[in-house]
Amino acid sequence: MKAAVVTNFSKPLEIREVPIPDLVPGSGQMLVRIETSGLCHTDIHAAHGDWPVKPSPPFIPGHEGIGRVESVADGVSPEWVGKRVAIPWLGSACGNCGYCISGWETLCENQINSGYSVDGAYAEYALAYANGVVEVPDGVSSVDAAPLTCAGVTTYKAVKVARVVPAERVAVFGIGGLGHMAVQYARLVGGLVTAVDIEQSKLDLAAELGADHLVNAAETDPVEAIREVGGADVAVVLAASPKPFAQAYRSLRRGGRLVMVALPADDAAITVPIFDTVLGGISVIGSIVGTRADLAEVFALHAAGRTRVITQTRSLDQVNESFDDVLNGRVPARLVFEL
Repeated sequence: MKAAVVTNFSKPLEIREVPIPDLVPGSGQMLVRIETSGLCHTDIHAAHGDWPVKPSPPFIPGHEGIGRVESVADGVSPEWVGKRVAIPWLGSACGNCGYCISGWETLCENQINSGYSVDGAYAEYALAYANGVVEVPDGVSSVDAAPLTCAGVTTYKAVKVARVVPAERVAVFGIGGLGHMAVQYARLVGGLVTAVDIEQSKLDLAAELGADHLVNAAETDPVEAIREVGGADVAVVLAASPKPFAQAYRSLRRGGRLVMVALPADDAAITVPIFDTVLGGISVIGSIVGTRADLAEVFALHAAGRTRVITQTRSLDQVNESFDDVLNGRVPARLVFEL
C-alpha cells in the first residue's frame, strides 16, 4: 500500500510502498481502507518532533482518517465490516480508569493516539480500534467527515467546556481549519462571535460563516479591539504560537474563560497574573479534542445541515507541499488527502 512516512524529524516525509498492516488477534483492531485523511497541524508537529513527548520514526501520521472497515480481529463484532468509520486522535482508551468511566476518556493515561503512538491514516489502509472509532452517518461525505474528526470535535468540545450561553461574546483566535468550525459552534449555542486573525482572507471566511465582529491582529491590537465591544466572555485560542494566548487572556472581561486548545511547539508558556485572575474571577481551561460521544454529535449536526466544512482536496503525493502551504498560511481552512 502507499503511505506517507516520517523517517526523520528533520527530513520531508517519504511516499513509500509498505505492507498492509496485519490484524493482531484479540487486539480489538479493525482494518480500514482509507478514503480520506485530513491534514491537521498536529500532524506537522508530529512529523517535526515539536512537542516534549515525541513519536518514534519511522511512523505514518494522520488522525482524521475516514474509510470502510474491511476486516476485524477475533473478538470484534463482524457487524463492523463494511461500515464507514472515523479514526480520530484518540485511537483507543483503556475503558476502565476513572476518566474513561466518567466520560473523560480523552484524559485516559493509557490512551493510544492515532498517527502518533501508532501508525495513522496517511496511507491506503490503517489499523483502528473498535473502542475508538465512530461510525460516519450517510449524510456526511468522507471529505467533510475527515476535518470534523479532529478540527470539528476539538472546537465543539472547547465551546462545550467553556459553557457558552446565548449573547456571550466568544473571541476565536485563529481562523483556519479549527477556527472556522469554532465560529460556527459558538454561533450554534447563541454566542456573539469575534474572529481574530492576521490574514484578511481568513477573516472574510469568518464573516461568511456568521462572525459578528472581525479583528485583523496584524493591523489592530486585538485586546483593545475586543475591549471596545465590552470584552470577551470566552476566548478560544487556536493559533499555534504563544502571543495570541496572552492577548486572549487580556481581552477577557470579569468572569471570563480562557480556553487553551492549540499546542505551540517547544512547550511554550504564558504568564497568568494571580491578582487579576483572582479579582476578575477568570478561569483558564485546557481543552483536548473530544470523546466518541462528542464526535457523534458533531456528525449529527453536520448531517442536519448546521455546519459547513471548508476544504481543499489533494493527493497523498502532495503531502510535503501541503505541509508548507499550511505553515505559510496559504490554506483557507482544511486540506484533505483523497486516497
